[in-house]
Amino acid sequence: MRRVLRSFDFAWQGLRHAWRTQLNFRIELGIGLLALALSAWLGVDPVPVLLLTLAVLSLELVNTAIEAVCDLVSPEPHPLVKTAKDASAAAVLVAAAVSVMVGIVLFGPPLLEKLRAYGKIS
Repeated sequence: MRRVLRSFDFAWQGLRHAWRTQLNFRIELGIGLLALALSAWLGVDPVPVLLLTLAVLSLELVNTAIEAVCDLVSPEPHPLVKTAKDASAAAVLVAAAVSVMVGIVLFGPPLLEKLRAYGKIS
């Protein structure tokens, strides 16, 4: 049981590190929370929004880990380190882009309905 608790402690340390040092992590979390609030306002199922938010945040954590390991093993610039960092950042970008596309599909119709109800569009 002690090992399990230590594992959770290490994970929390990783989350705290990402929160303190990674601006993109904080931005992505904020956008995810806004998307959850929007889903509540629009009456959209929050589960897909939560899952997409967690997927993007998870990839951001993996990206942070990859960058840290790359910096450790190669403090000097190296083409393979650049490739690893760029690819891990691209994974986060792709997940964020997919999240935006899914958000348009999920939020578009109910948002248009609300705007029509308020007379903002016809």
